[in-house]
Amino acid sequence: MRWEYKWFLTLIMVLSLAGCSTISGWFASDEEDPTAPAELVKIEQKVKIKKLWSAGVGDGQGDGLYRLQPVINGDVIYAASAEGEVRAFERAKGKSLWKIDLDTPLSGGVGVYGDALLLGSSDGFVLKLDAGSGDLLWSTQLHGEVLSPPQGDGKFVIAQTYDGKLQGLDFQTGEVLWTYDSNVPVLTIRGTNVPILRNGMVFAGFANGRVLAFDAQTGAVGWEVRVAISQGRSEIERIVDVDGTMELAGKELYAASYQGRVVAIDVASGRKLWQQDVSSFSGVSQGFGNIYVADEDGTLIAYLRNGQGERWTQTALGYRQLSRPTPVSSYVAVADFEGYVHLLSQVDGEFVGRVKVDGDGVRADMLSDGNILYVFGNSGKLAVYEITAK
Repeated sequence: MRWEYKWFLTLIMVLSLAGCSTISGWFASDEEDPTAPAELVKIEQKVKIKKLWSAGVGDGQGDGLYRLQPVINGDVIYAASAEGEVRAFERAKGKSLWKIDLDTPLSGGVGVYGDALLLGSSDGFVLKLDAGSGDLLWSTQLHGEVLSPPQGDGKFVIAQTYDGKLQGLDFQTGEVLWTYDSNVPVLTIRGTNVPILRNGMVFAGFANGRVLAFDAQTGAVGWEVRVAISQGRSEIERIVDVDGTMELAGKELYAASYQGRVVAIDVASGRKLWQQDVSSFSGVSQGFGNIYVADEDGTLIAYLRNGQGERWTQTALGYRQLSRPTPVSSYVAVADFEGYVHLLSQVDGEFVGRVKVDGDGVRADMLSDGNILYVFGNSGKLAVYEITAK
């Protein structure tokens, strides 16, 4: 009963974050709701947004509030849907290379390393596919939904599950090598952090507001950093999940938590370099010497990477459930619950362009390569745009 109760409360929490905290006619009028999504105002299109191609991938995020995200590997982009469809496209022109329908519902993906794709399922499986054909190479049963893309490096696969576990698997066989079990709070946001696997080390964030470093081979903990401290009387007030995508840039790791902080961490020692108060569940990114974070209240903030505070803030997208900010060329892109992608200057946060991609919204991390932006909408629409100055 405890897990059913926890899931129910978590679902309520997610729905409240999705703009449903006030239902018209029940408690207050829409005009009195301080968390009502901001209306968009017309902006001057200062950039040219050219759609290069688009394609459909199954039912997209399905009904599970997932954030399945595409991944690029060389000249190919891969995407998966919640119902189990996986597709590979030639990323320049969108030519379909292959498509498969798995017999398992997907909730985490897509991870890639070399000629292997890595996926997680809602019934606790980690799957390894051949990237050239989509053939299943192995599957391993874990416990709990795999809500983020498993990561691989040719020796190990790292997967994080919703029940608070981080596990290391053998890349070739799928054998479980080690398990770390974190302390899961009673109430959490529906999601998990995307582990980072680099140079034999794993960096992962957890629902208890902490980021840890692990040895990829043994699972031994190298260091632990508290990003946020639970505060408040209610369980909702005490939620401090580190759910969003982290950013590893050189020797520094950047992470943000819900109702907590964005922090910069020295990866060698685990020492905090700087921190700022923020509440985010979508994650961080970096570009132009900035660290970008979308606050849960819709404020987009650019912090100076050197720790000297804010460079700029943009507040016009209040409570529009913003995705992780994605630098593309000299701009930063962020998507919202109505499926609009907004482009802002990385220099000062001024709006320079906007395009509607998917009427069902965009939750998944976007991808970029130079001035090309890849967007995977909630309905399963994978769209690719070229961004150029007018």
